[in-house]
Amino acid sequence: MNTFSRHRIRPAATSVSVWTLSVLVACLGLHQLWVYFDANAPHVADALLGGMVAAGATAAGTLPILFARTIPQKMQDSMFGFGAGVMLAASAFSLVAPGISAAEAQGAGPWAAGLTVGAAILLGAAVLLLMDRLLPHEHFIKGREGMEAHRLRRTWLFVFAITLHNLPEGLAIGVGYAGNDPVRGTALATGIAIQDIPEGLVVAVALLAAGYKRSFAVALGMLSGLVEPLGAVLGAAVVGWSAALLPWGLGFAAGAMLFVISHEIIPESHRKGHEVYATCGLMLGFVLMMLLDTALG
Repeated sequence: MNTFSRHRIRPAATSVSVWTLSVLVACLGLHQLWVYFDANAPHVADALLGGMVAAGATAAGTLPILFARTIPQKMQDSMFGFGAGVMLAASAFSLVAPGISAAEAQGAGPWAAGLTVGAAILLGAAVLLLMDRLLPHEHFIKGREGMEAHRLRRTWLFVFAITLHNLPEGLAIGVGYAGNDPVRGTALATGIAIQDIPEGLVVAVALLAAGYKRSFAVALGMLSGLVEPLGAVLGAAVVGWSAALLPWGLGFAAGAMLFVISHEIIPESHRKGHEVYATCGLMLGFVLMMLLDTALG
């Protein structure tokens, strides 16, 4: 092997080692967090575990990229639609409806309960809109947005975009477990994990198509899912601090998810002219999540 070949191989091997080590360190840190919360705040530990399952599903979804470079655009758009359907059903059945019930259980009348959760939904969407405006990030198709986006490398623009997608899902899982209904929380975490598998694949494919190395696309796709257990811990800790915050937490998580669905996922799924495939995926995802919620909850 000549000197030029050795120099080409070593950086790639180093890149794989660095990203593999990063994933392992992150997983070890999450395990230590789980051990701590399991001893001191069981509901937060449950939320963290649910978030880790969702993150694991995201990681599993990236693995096919190691064997196949691309997937058909129609399949990508169907996956986007499927994820949107799961999140829509999760917002309605696992967040909004329980939020109204929780507000009524705390003494609010039907109108007051609805207004409380409605205000929380709008607040969650407003916070995500603010993040969308302030954080530089790059959509996979629409391109760059945010303040001073041209100053950042495209890698980190993708990282911010992925964070905007995954954070509401983690918050939703955490708030679901904070309601002292582990069965409902498990149903929500299961539904989100199912839709995270194709989401992880789509993220990795998009990174690969943007010119990143195969190992980098897979590793970054895996790391992107780790936002979910962190969001789950945040949601469970805040809502668990005061039962009065439960309706607000459920509505806030629903609003954040609805914003991502309307602002990010559905436009991405329709932009290539495959609206029928995306819509069919959405319907299937919605029904699957509805069945999970009603059967397990």
